[in-house]
Amino acid sequence: MAKSNGKSLSIKKGDTVKVIAGRDKGAEGKVIGVLREEQRVIVEGVNRIQRHTKVVNQGGRAGNTGGIITAEAPIHVSNVMLVEGGDVTRVGFRREDVTKRRPDGSTYAAQRSVRISRTTGKDI
Repeated sequence: MAKSNGKSLSIKKGDTVKVIAGRDKGAEGKVIGVLREEQRVIVEGVNRIQRHTKVVNQGGRAGNTGGIITAEAPIHVSNVMLVEGGDVTRVGFRREDVTKRRPDGSTYAAQRSVRISRTTGKDI
């Protein structure tokens, strides 16, 4: 397994992305999974592969019938760009001051990270 560099990814589950490199270049789809350790995302309808599965009879009704299964394979996060407002954009981060509340009722100042669009500067 690949080693994580500790950084979070700028693409999240549910985002709409456009593929900018590879066999499916130009395709758009919704992110259905994020593999942070491998720095890969699974995009709906992109990078589809076929798996040939055997018939497994053990397990009663839980056994699989076998055949050819088509599924999405992960694609590296550097090969996709976030789509916002019909166009692709790079993702930036801005630190925002917020006040948080402790369980005992007292408050304290903290910061949180907010994703922003590099083209428009608006929150995503």
